[in-house]
Amino acid sequence: MNELIGRVVGFETQVFPQQSELYNKLATQGQSPKALMISCADSRVVPEHIMQAQPGDLFVCRNAGNIVPPFGEQIGGVSATVEYAVMALGVRDIIVCGHSDCGAMKGLLDPDATAAMPNVTAWLRHSTAARDVLAGYPEMDEKAKVRAAALENVVAQLHHVRTHPSVAAGIARGEIALHGWFVDIHAGQMLALNGETGRFEAVSGEKPLPVAQPAATRRAADFLGNDTLVEAAE
Repeated sequence: MNELIGRVVGFETQVFPQQSELYNKLATQGQSPKALMISCADSRVVPEHIMQAQPGDLFVCRNAGNIVPPFGEQIGGVSATVEYAVMALGVRDIIVCGHSDCGAMKGLLDPDATAAMPNVTAWLRHSTAARDVLAGYPEMDEKAKVRAAALENVVAQLHHVRTHPSVAAGIARGEIALHGWFVDIHAGQMLALNGETGRFEAVSGEKPLPVAQPAATRRAADFLGNDTLVEAAE
């Protein structure tokens, strides 16, 4: 802990003076982050470090398992963060980021490991879909199961994000894009979910970034074959 305290002093004496102009701008003009990132609380996964972000770039929400409870099921910090990011800050990109060797996913696959932690057990119920989807996978060892669960959990949480009214409205207006990311800690590699194929792909500077759901207007009521609906809309 003393080492961490020492770094705080280093921030005040070395880092802040070099970025004082940026901090002054943020303090006086407020924030307008480029993205909301929902990531795991795991100490090995630091969103700002991974994205090489500057102060003010990211609005970050971290919790065990990078979980987003479906709207209405749990009023809490994650739901409030999503709502504030979209409605107050106007964030247009939402990222759900999982990672390899995730302790939450290990607990999800081995309920006995969290039996003495009722809050953790209850929280991980929001990832049940990720665990159940593994039944459709071929035989895997435990390490492979944890990785597969973490990847499927990103997909499951993106589904949950869409249930939030502020996000659903933003998607319908074509103002919000959704991203599913996975950090391979061991390889130092980022994978991104391709919404067209439903699979994760390695992120490369040589090709466009795979996106789970690109920003595009979506109006389900615009059914071209229904003349009555079109006339009513007019």
